[in-house]
Amino acid sequence: MITLGIESSCDETGVAIVKDGQLLSNVVSSQADIHAKYGGVMPEVASRLHAENIIFVLKEALEKADVKLGDVDAFAVTRGPGLIGALHVGMQAAKTLAMLFDKPLIPVHHLAGHIYANEFVEEMKFPLLAIVVSGGNSELVLMREDLDFEVLGETRDDAIGECFDKVARVLGFPYPGGAMIDEHAKKGKHTYNLPTPLKGVDTLDFSFSGLKTNVINLVHNLEQKGETVNVDDMCRSVEETAVEQVINKALIAINRYEVKNVVVCGGVSANSYLREKLSEELSKRHINLSFPPMWCCTDNAAMIAKLGEKLYLKGIRAPLTISPDPNWRIEDYKTF
Repeated sequence: MITLGIESSCDETGVAIVKDGQLLSNVVSSQADIHAKYGGVMPEVASRLHAENIIFVLKEALEKADVKLGDVDAFAVTRGPGLIGALHVGMQAAKTLAMLFDKPLIPVHHLAGHIYANEFVEEMKFPLLAIVVSGGNSELVLMREDLDFEVLGETRDDAIGECFDKVARVLGFPYPGGAMIDEHAKKGKHTYNLPTPLKGVDTLDFSFSGLKTNVINLVHNLEQKGETVNVDDMCRSVEETAVEQVINKALIAINRYEVKNVVVCGGVSANSYLREKLSEELSKRHINLSFPPMWCCTDNAAMIAKLGEKLYLKGIRAPLTISPDPNWRIEDYKTF
C-alpha cells in the first residue's frame, strides 16, 4: 500500500510517501527564514507560500520515492489544528488529487501525527502517556490502546514553544528561538527567580503565559535601569522553569494512571534539557521512554502519511466536502 501525506498546518510545506509503513520520501519546504524578519509566523504570508511551494514539494517527493500519482492508494492530509489559511492549501491539494485519481481522502489530526512519529523509532506499547510539546500546543494525552486518545491536561494559554519563541524575541534571538534558548541555556545558570503558573494547583493543565510575561517585563525593567541581562542565565532559568512544569505534570499523570510507557513529541521534544531530565526521571521509575527522531520533531508530512496509512486500514475515509478545522480536538479524530 502506498500513502501520500500532505502537511501545511503552519509554516512548513511537507509531502511524504509511505509504502507499507516504510518511508520512501519526506520533503519539507520551511518558511522560517521568511518569517524570521517578522519575529514570528505571519498567517497570510504562510498561506501564500504554501500555495507557491506545494507543487514543487509534491514533485520532489514523488521523484525521490520513484512513485507516480497513479500508484498512490490513499491521500492523507492534515485537517487541523493549525492556521486556517495554511490548512486550506494542503486540504485543497489533497482533495484535488483524491478526486482526480478516485482514491480515498484520509484526514489526519496534526497532534496525533506527532504522537505516531515515534513509530519511526519503535512500535508504541499501550497504555501510554503522550507528552505533546510544540509551538502551538502543550498536552498530556492518555492512550489506553491504539488510536484511543484522552486529553488529561492542556495549556490554558500559551504553549511551551510559543513561550520560548517570545522570550527569545525579547532577548534578541531570531525566529524560531527555541533552539537558541536551548543552546544558550547550556552555558548559563538558573539565577533568575521566575514564577511557575498553576504550581500547587490540582490540575494537569499547563500555563506558560505568566512565565513569558514575567520574563518580558523583567528584561524591560532591567534595560530601563541600564542594567545588563545575563542572556545565558536567563535562558537557563526560563528553560528549567518551563520544562520542569511539563515534567512535574507528566509524573503526576504517570502515577495517577499507572502507565509504563511514555512518548514525547512536537517541536520542543528536540530540547536537550527536556530529553535529559525526563530520561533521568523515568529511568528511576523503570518506565519506557521514546522520543521521535530529531528530523521528525518539527512539522513534516512523514508522520501524516504514516498515521494516514493506519487510519486507512481502520476504515477512516472523508468526503470531498470536508473542510479544515483549526480547532479540531484529538479525541474527535474520527468526527468530520
